[in-house]
Amino acid sequence: MMNRPMILRRALLLLGTALALSACGKHDDGALAAAAAMGPQSTAADPLARGRYLVKAADCAACHTTADGAPFAGGVKLASPFGTFYGTNITPDKEHGIGNWSADDLYKALHDGVAPNKQLYPAMPYTSYRLLSRADSDAIYAYLMAQKPAAVANHEPELKFPFNMRFGVRFWNWVFLKDALPDASQGQSADWNRGRYLASALGHCAECHTGRGAFGQLDGGKPLTGAALGRIAAPDITPHGLAARGWTAADLQTFFATGIAPQGSAFGEMYPVVHLSSQYLTHDDLRAMSTYLLGDQAPAPQPLQQVSADAAQLEAGRNVYLAVCAGCHGLNGAGKPHVAVPMHANSTVRQSDAHNLIVAMLDGIGAQDFPGIERMQDMPGFASQLSDAELAQLANYLRATYGGQPADVTADAVKALR
Repeated sequence: MMNRPMILRRALLLLGTALALSACGKHDDGALAAAAAMGPQSTAADPLARGRYLVKAADCAACHTTADGAPFAGGVKLASPFGTFYGTNITPDKEHGIGNWSADDLYKALHDGVAPNKQLYPAMPYTSYRLLSRADSDAIYAYLMAQKPAAVANHEPELKFPFNMRFGVRFWNWVFLKDALPDASQGQSADWNRGRYLASALGHCAECHTGRGAFGQLDGGKPLTGAALGRIAAPDITPHGLAARGWTAADLQTFFATGIAPQGSAFGEMYPVVHLSSQYLTHDDLRAMSTYLLGDQAPAPQPLQQVSADAAQLEAGRNVYLAVCAGCHGLNGAGKPHVAVPMHANSTVRQSDAHNLIVAMLDGIGAQDFPGIERMQDMPGFASQLSDAELAQLANYLRATYGGQPADVTADAVKALR
């Protein structure tokens, strides 16, 4: 029989690991600081402009600004397997926001996940923000403190026992909270190192695009190889994974700047990333981030593979496509500008895992406004219109005809995602 101290230690370990949303690894402080210092020169003389740029690059609004709320007043719902979190008020309001915080307090919150009055849950990605330079943290602080205070009360997380015990996060941090960047390579370009800082620290890409270990920590052995945290799975964005779906550095830059590229448009959780964050990055930073993700020696985009599939199955899938898809995506999958993206060589269609393709067909995609005058009309979901078998046929037709992937989607696979 276990004694009380043993029971408590095991309970703390269980709680700490269950709350895990973080990362492991090491980084080179000198290289990281140098990359952080390479920010946009146009804002160097204006601390508030630089802070505004960094807040955009860090995508703070995604969690701290609701669609109809005051800027940075919090309230955004963040669903998780542990319960519901809410983005907090980070305006200078002294009662509900960070009006009483110092620059040191903000840095400690970003670096260690510790606010002046409480331990933060790692739903706030301090696990990546801890890689921000002190100078960038101070610029973010200056910008936030210059915003209009909003007297909006915070929502407490709606978590069940034992996840509502904040002290468990401290134990987990002690075990797992470490710097998340790999060792810097002396052979990489300045663009690669700047892009590494943008993607790993500010953009916190790993939080969605890296799988997690048994204790919830990011799998440092498979960085950016994709993960399924929500309804839409974050795809593999390693150089190999991007090249396998036809991405080039130029196309990535276009995608981050506009949300649309020859490989398709941003949807799911990636849409607000473009809408609120990446479209505001400078051309130099977009180039740097694309260079980092594809590498200084970017692999050539892979051409579509020829796939053999049962002719009757493909014909059945084509009939479904002609009935419900061709009107927007074109008779031969070429898409229509300002209406619908191409299916031919579409990045989602080219994914080896059909998860996102099936979810898109079931749920649909809402109308989306992109930078400039670009817009994509809403795509209806077909969950109530098509059977599991018909959706499987459609998926297989798309994958084999336009994606170079095997026609191996089953009706059961569709049913599992309804």
